[in-house]
Amino acid sequence: MMYTVCVRDHFMIAHGLRGETFGPAQGLHGATYVVDLELRRPDLDPDGVVADIGKLGDCLRAVLDQLNYRNLDEMPEFTGRNTTTEFLAREIFDRVAARIEDGQLGPNAAGLASMRVTLRESHVAWAAYEGPLA
Repeated sequence: MMYTVCVRDHFMIAHGLRGETFGPAQGLHGATYVVDLELRRPDLDPDGVVADIGKLGDCLRAVLDQLNYRNLDEMPEFTGRNTTTEFLAREIFDRVAARIEDGQLGPNAAGLASMRVTLRESHVAWAAYEGPLA
């Protein structure tokens, strides 16, 4: 049994995807993603919360600012990669996890068990990445 807290934000990107699988999405196109970031822990912290929602929202916004209004095809760290929704969910997960590990959510974040990042492409399609936190 786990407690969960979730914050939501969004970002806009441009990219093209390589491979016949992607049909017309092989060409340069834009996407606006709604991002849900969920943290889980078995017990509440000493303040009675999973995590400070304000700090968590700031952390997510800082990560999304690195991607927002960018052409992902021009970013060196994505060279040779298909920046699919699934790929981006993992990328955001890793970037947020690094910030949590660096202490951006404060000392009580040590009790966090797992995180899930969901990227919603539309009202009918989304992808997510979920994993444990150190």
